[in-house]
Amino acid sequence: MNVIGSRPDGWWRDRERAIARLVGQVDRWAGHGDERVTVMLEHEPRGEVAAERVEVAWAPDGGADAADREILRRLPDWLAEDEVVVVTSDRDLRAKARAAGAEVAPSRPFRAELDAL
Repeated sequence: MNVIGSRPDGWWRDRERAIARLVGQVDRWAGHGDERVTVMLEHEPRGEVAAERVEVAWAPDGGADAADREILRRLPDWLAEDEVVVVTSDRDLRAKARAAGAEVAPSRPFRAELDAL
């Protein structure tokens, strides 16, 4: 939701559609490189969210900051396999991800990159 919310385009009126749109954009973006990409959601989507090149995951406990907690829980395993870039504008998640050894990229420029595809 951090990346979705980086641009006030009315996404809050239909969160499920905004999620599907973001996953589609990230899936196209992932097709331009060899990186493994995970889109972490706060809860399981109600409808199907299709992606060919990205993993769509969600926090099992849901609620506020659930996706952040799930990212931090998975981060050691991801870092053991490869370099990791966490895309977020959340100050606390940025600090914790950097402390764990991940790079961090801000949401707004990443969203602009997705929109340019």
